Amino acid sequence: MTYSGQVTVGGPADVHELKDLMITKIAVGPMNNNAYLLRCRATDEQLLIDAANDAKTLIGMIGDDGIASVVTTHQHGDHWQALAQVVAATGARTYAGREDAAGIPVPTDVLLDDGATLRVGQVELTARHLVGHTPGSIALVYDDPHGHPHVFTGDCLFPGGVGNTRKDPEAFASLIHDVETKIFDVLPDETWVYPGHGDDTSLGAERPHLPEWHARGW
Repeated sequence: MTYSGQVTVGGPADVHELKDLMITKIAVGPMNNNAYLLRCRATDEQLLIDAANDAKTLIGMIGDDGIASVVTTHQHGDHWQALAQVVAATGARTYAGREDAAGIPVPTDVLLDDGATLRVGQVELTARHLVGHTPGSIALVYDDPHGHPHVFTGDCLFPGGVGNTRKDPEAFASLIHDVETKIFDVLPDETWVYPGHGDDTSLGAERPHLPEWHARGW
């Protein structure tokens, strides 16, 4: 079936099958958080992005093969409610942005800085540090050698705008600058965007609206 990226809490996961990577998206918890399970097709190693909520559902999605690692995109509590239980069940190494790690109540094994690389099996991901929604938010970029890039943006980029900066002009200026220079300016329109909540989008769908976002200030 064709991947849509449209998932609902309590509903089935949706699977995006790429040549080297399988991406499983599921929605969990009262804030409709997205969690993403990445599986290297060559090695079957798995990585989870945001153990947001509902550990039972996430562990069921992970399955018997377990996960080698779990990345928390940022320190807000709705993105790590199930982290302790998932780590306890799987023994996964934990990753988070350096500036947000202190705000996550599960110890971070690997601190991520801008440009850091991490692997799931033979697949390489690049961390991009985006400041404004939180001090240490991390997006993960997979530059698919067989197609277009894919980027997991946490709460820094959604359909219709950047993440919440709480009406703080300085935080908004920082976030939109980082999203533009580290995401829009270096990745093509075909780039698939997987946000921390709600439906997926593409950079091409959002790029024409950047001037509107600047003008409204959020």
